[in-house]
Amino acid sequence: MNKLQPFLEAMEEGNIEKLSVILDAFLLDGNPDEQYELADLLTQYGFLQEALQVLEHLQYLFPEENQLKIDQAQLYLELDKEDDALEMLTMVEKSSEAYPQALLTLADYYQMIGLYEVAEQKINEAIALLPSEPLLLYAKGELLFETGRYLEAARLMEDLVPHQETLQGVNLSLKLAEVYSAGAAYEEAIPYYTEALEKEVAPDVLFHAAYASFQVQHYETAAKHLESLLEIDPDYFSGYMLLAETYAMLEKNEEALKTITDGIARDEFEKEYYLFAGKISLKLGRVKEAESFLREAIALDPEYMEAIFILSSLFSSEEKDHELIDLYETLKQEHFEWSSMYPFLAAAYERLELYEKAYEFYKLAYTEHKEDAPFLQEYVYFLLEEGKRDEALEVISILQILQPENSEWFDMLE
Repeated sequence: MNKLQPFLEAMEEGNIEKLSVILDAFLLDGNPDEQYELADLLTQYGFLQEALQVLEHLQYLFPEENQLKIDQAQLYLELDKEDDALEMLTMVEKSSEAYPQALLTLADYYQMIGLYEVAEQKINEAIALLPSEPLLLYAKGELLFETGRYLEAARLMEDLVPHQETLQGVNLSLKLAEVYSAGAAYEEAIPYYTEALEKEVAPDVLFHAAYASFQVQHYETAAKHLESLLEIDPDYFSGYMLLAETYAMLEKNEEALKTITDGIARDEFEKEYYLFAGKISLKLGRVKEAESFLREAIALDPEYMEAIFILSSLFSSEEKDHELIDLYETLKQEHFEWSSMYPFLAAAYERLELYEKAYEFYKLAYTEHKEDAPFLQEYVYFLLEEGKRDEALEVISILQILQPENSEWFDMLE
């Protein structure tokens, strides 16, 4: 490694000219083993052209060495020189010990360009030659995972887990947990997340383990994982929402509100935090706080429909008619208008005895809400009060269809 120290220094300095000079000298004076080690080092540091230069030099010295062809092909692929890569790989003889690796490299290429069936054929051909090779089985598992065949991928990887913990730097227990989670098999994923956490407690693993636990209603376990996560990394923003939701499922609403407000303190531009804070405040009966949070959510996104609907509903239930109308006018100025607000507005104008405006919004709402029985009921009574009997009859006929068990509509029609 001492002979490679000058290369390390040049690469860390980013001194390409110096690197080129010592590389030319080393290709003349170094021994092939050291040169091959240098090619690997250059690749790790991202000096791919220089690594390729070393491999081409070695290939000249050892033209029959198939491993060098494969190494060059992999570099060509990283340099977007696919034709050169394929030419190199086709030069590897089927009788060579390196042929399965060449097939695997071809599979990687076809997988990269989306030809998954061809990639799988190449991997299967390699597995036929080396049926117990973990790298090949893992590669097929990754391909199956990428193409959404989660159960098949899990079966392959389960066979690998008992024999080795890691493969190419990948924690196999964690990978298997991810495969199961991707296929929504959260119950099966949880033991593998637990196994992975026994080896290393990492924020991402804690979050995904918590998410899997949440999905199968293991809320206490999810909460413990998320509490540990936020203790380790207070800036893991998505942890705040999931923990708040977990507390809410446990009916720990005060803790849920505190958690989401902690999240807002960390990321004040996340509209979903404000929406959740508004919902949980309503659940706690804190109407003013809920209104404030919902307004913040809408300020961040004037077309945030869920927040607009909840705030409109809140204003309507509290009979804050002027606030509701002001909200509508503000959104309209932002060029946003949504028919789901019309029933609330119609009722608000009716309460304010502005009957012409109420009728205007009832008619607008009627176009989009002909299957909303509670709205239609309010509309019928409004029309009757206003003496619009023909229009009321039309709405009653719809209510008879929607609520055939309700004799009121048949009696009213008579």
